[in-house]
Amino acid sequence: MTEDRSALRVESIAVSAGRPAASPDGPLNLPITPASALHAGGDSGYARDGQPPWAALEATIGALEGGHAVVFSSGMAAAQAALTLIGPAARIVAPAVAYMDVRRSLMRQDETGPRSVTFVDVADTQAVLDACEQADALWLESPTNPLLEVADLPRLCTAARERGIFCVVDNTMATPLLQQPLLLGADLVVHSATKAMGGHSDLLLGAVAASAAGSVARLHEARELYGATPGALEVFLCLRGLRTLPLRMQCAQSNAMALAERLVGHRDALEVRYPGLRSHPDHQRAASTMSGFGTLLTVRVAGGAARADAVVDAVQLIAHATSFGAVESTLERRARYPAERDVPDDLLRISVGCEHVDDLWDDLTRALDATRGASGRSCMNGPTSTCCTS
Repeated sequence: MTEDRSALRVESIAVSAGRPAASPDGPLNLPITPASALHAGGDSGYARDGQPPWAALEATIGALEGGHAVVFSSGMAAAQAALTLIGPAARIVAPAVAYMDVRRSLMRQDETGPRSVTFVDVADTQAVLDACEQADALWLESPTNPLLEVADLPRLCTAARERGIFCVVDNTMATPLLQQPLLLGADLVVHSATKAMGGHSDLLLGAVAASAAGSVARLHEARELYGATPGALEVFLCLRGLRTLPLRMQCAQSNAMALAERLVGHRDALEVRYPGLRSHPDHQRAASTMSGFGTLLTVRVAGGAARADAVVDAVQLIAHATSFGAVESTLERRARYPAERDVPDDLLRISVGCEHVDDLWDDLTRALDATRGASGRSCMNGPTSTCCTS
């Protein structure tokens, strides 16, 4: 698991990294290891400190990102571990619209101090650079969740490195198949491996990748001290899911592009946003900085929030669920959650999976046709809900 894979392309790395050494009649995959106590004399001594399946997954993610990875029990655990590497009184620049629980965490820190956080539109490169004039750390997410804004990562990561600003990039949506922020100058890359990496809606897991050995050591320490250790089954499933990430991404991206193009001409689609569309405000940036446009799109539905809720209820093949990046397509109205700020009430986020695109289109258009004039309903968790979504 330590061989040089620098000459391999990401598709080959996803399939080949993290394998056990070849031996006669030996397994191609490391078996699941449900163990807490380990025999003394090795590198760990106790499962919380690490075990071979963890190392295999970390080697694979690290190789894909061009660094070294540490896995955690969830995406939020990974994000919190990344934040421990930022100074306690740091001035942080972060996206105004991004994954809402990371933003909520940053808002809480800004309110309680001593950290301060400036929220900016990450698609406005000059605004980010201006905000960084007095910053110690820069937290980026691109594309953003759920508005699919695309940041100029090459320029921003380079600027952060030149100014000595600690730079973290949430790469969950793009995955390392579409961009590798560490190679652009970022200090850390954060993933919710629950999403595309696992790819089958059957695990919770997070990861942080870094280039500097010191950062990797501090991430290991954060996992140990705060107990955000991954489960044996989750690690096994995530590594298995990673093996097919290139194939899933290829299929789902193709489906997403086709659905986005068809929705543009639909009478009930007020606005369709997908980075692959020329109408997307950041299309040229995405085309020049990413190797693909991802698997998520958004559509604003004529008829407001009530109509959007009705569409969510009417689809049959597409699942009403809050996650993304899996083999099955999902959708939801993001603004139903009070913590989702600055998101239009009528916006549906669609995570496109690997079903046949014509079946997805038929399901979506049937739902739109069936709900024309619908009165809808209220948020399923009530108007004061503070539930967490992904």
